[in-house]
Amino acid sequence: MYINITASETGNNKGSSGALVNYLEKENNLKTGKNLDQHYENWFNGVRNNVKRQEVRVKIDNNIAKLGRDDSKFFLINISPSQKELEHLFNRYGESGAKEKLKELAVKIMDEYAKNFKRPGIITNNHLLWFGKVENYRYYKHTDKEVKNGTKQNGDRKEGQQMHVQVIVSRKDLSNKVKLSPQNTSKGRNEQHSAKLGQFNRSAFKQSGEEVFDNLFKFDRGLKDKFIYANVMKNGTPEQKTQMQMISELSTDISRDIRIDSLSKGISDGLFSNVSDMMTIAKDAGIGLLEILMEPVYESPQVNSADEAEKKRRKKLQRSQGFTR
Repeated sequence: MYINITASETGNNKGSSGALVNYLEKENNLKTGKNLDQHYENWFNGVRNNVKRQEVRVKIDNNIAKLGRDDSKFFLINISPSQKELEHLFNRYGESGAKEKLKELAVKIMDEYAKNFKRPGIITNNHLLWFGKVENYRYYKHTDKEVKNGTKQNGDRKEGQQMHVQVIVSRKDLSNKVKLSPQNTSKGRNEQHSAKLGQFNRSAFKQSGEEVFDNLFKFDRGLKDKFIYANVMKNGTPEQKTQMQMISELSTDISRDIRIDSLSKGISDGLFSNVSDMMTIAKDAGIGLLEILMEPVYESPQVNSADEAEKKRRKKLQRSQGFTR
């Protein structure tokens, strides 16, 4: 699951949202013919599923009370399931069903966005001013390596399932009174600043979106496919990486209750000073890491393929001659 928050695809979120709204209408702009209305992809939020582009622009642009000329007015949230996650949705719900499920997912992720600020009265997506848009395709850009090496051209459609959701969310809450900025990454450390602008933990938000997907759609995600694993392996200390790598090898043994999720969170939070410390704490919690690591690994006997083929040939010959029962 890829979740990212940016200023705007058009590079500017300090003025009108019109340019971004029009950009996100690109798939609708390619549709022509008598059945255009049937295939038109409307915008949605937690209340409605039929919002038009004009309403999106007007409401976002008018929700800017007490914001200065150089202040951000809105943000763009990109919610992009992986190929494996999309395959799971398509297998369970079909293409049209998957699209509706992605909208449901976006609503719940915006609940997490609201809660992440930890502001009184900002609890669910209904306290935010936001609009989502499902897009079916992605296109190569000049910055992609495939375009740089000449195997693809700028604007070519990317292969595979690329369905995703783009969300425009106002800097101000639905009441147009409270400032909410995901650019404030104080995570609560600066109490005075957080009280004014709200705190925001991007890592926690991204991880919560992944967990919402897994719980909502009963998706069985291996540890190495989780955000917490990728984040530690990219940004963690060498000791954290060693610890995470160790439990990732154990997580394949699904017959044991070794509580991988709680261990991985502890590693991410820096609770264990070293591997020995992790194993001691795990043992106190009833998680037998040491015993698992000490168990012998069963290896199937190696069979010479030529010898095996000769045995099969002889047995077949014996059957044909009546030497076997």
